[in-house]
Amino acid sequence: MTTQTYDVVIVGAGSIGLPAAFFMADAGLKVLVIDQFASPGQGSNKAAIGGIRATHSDPAKIRLCLKSIEIFSTWEETYGDNIEWYQGGYSFVAYREQEEQVLKNLLKVQQAYGLNIRWLDRDDLLQVIPDLNPEGLIGGTYSPGDGSASPLLTAHAFYMRARERGAEFHFRERVTGIIRRRGRVVGVRTDRGGYATEVVINAAGPWARAVAQMAGLDVPVTPDCHEAGITEPVARFLEPMVVDIRPAEGSKNYYFYQHRPGPIVFCITPEPPIIGTDRRETSVFLPMIARRMVDLMPKLANIKVRRTWRGLYPMTPDGFPIIGWARELQGYIYAVGMCGQGYMLGPGVGVLLTHMVQNAITPEDQEILDQLSPYRPFGGEEKLK
Repeated sequence: MTTQTYDVVIVGAGSIGLPAAFFMADAGLKVLVIDQFASPGQGSNKAAIGGIRATHSDPAKIRLCLKSIEIFSTWEETYGDNIEWYQGGYSFVAYREQEEQVLKNLLKVQQAYGLNIRWLDRDDLLQVIPDLNPEGLIGGTYSPGDGSASPLLTAHAFYMRARERGAEFHFRERVTGIIRRRGRVVGVRTDRGGYATEVVINAAGPWARAVAQMAGLDVPVTPDCHEAGITEPVARFLEPMVVDIRPAEGSKNYYFYQHRPGPIVFCITPEPPIIGTDRRETSVFLPMIARRMVDLMPKLANIKVRRTWRGLYPMTPDGFPIIGWARELQGYIYAVGMCGQGYMLGPGVGVLLTHMVQNAITPEDQEILDQLSPYRPFGGEEKLK
């Protein structure tokens, strides 16, 4: 039996692997995506809450997410798929001088790289978000170009359009080894057989480190657990995603928004981090975040919560993604460590990965790759995790 040969094999059919497969297949590459789950987007992707922002503290993430927003916002018009895109914006609010200073200091970098964002004082911010608790409110940043969409509908859209362009997907199949010869990738071994390729992309999310080790490599990606929830749908009253970066007992920050069909979707960043792969929801999460949300926006008090869930954030030491070619193994690409932002980064990263495989890197691409290199010192820190 002849071994099938592909231009690219992508490990992981999630937030990064799906858009990468779409853009590569659209560029004429022969692509195979292998995933251990039964269908697309069933790892961490389905746990994403759907926020899409270019409001970051890092130029590389700003650029990647601006590209993502361009793709998300025009997807239905271009391809006909309703992914529930809604351009409601993002607002990082400040009730203390500490947060005010952090947010104002970041504006110069954000605006320098093309982000439409500005600081709004208390009264102006209340015009945008009338239901915020006005007591102690100083103001906040507002970026109207940000938005949200459905991770499940988006995953399905990328999957179907990638298949239309010839990409192949193998589900319920586990990668067991990366075949290497004389320092370069020559194939992939799975529990069902083997495939020949000169390029392998590690897009395995929380399982990225295990996949790297199959190639004799290592990557500093550690999964930690975050919980989220969703309410019943209600009439539209909230436009931007609201992010409160004040720390509190048990949480580093929290955020919520009104999804296009009407429910409020919310999430919290636990402090200290909960390291591991346990995806069972807890009894602690809802009382903790409910108190914070209702204090910030009293109008939320009577909305009924429908369900909660728990997902995994593939974290790096500095809170930034790891994207780039491996120096130790020719043909091996890292596209890992998205730190819980894989959904919003995915389309932009997919375009970047396509340029890498095509050897068509632009100067802007190279700047992004330099900043997100697997070989950076990991000494910085993402200010808006």
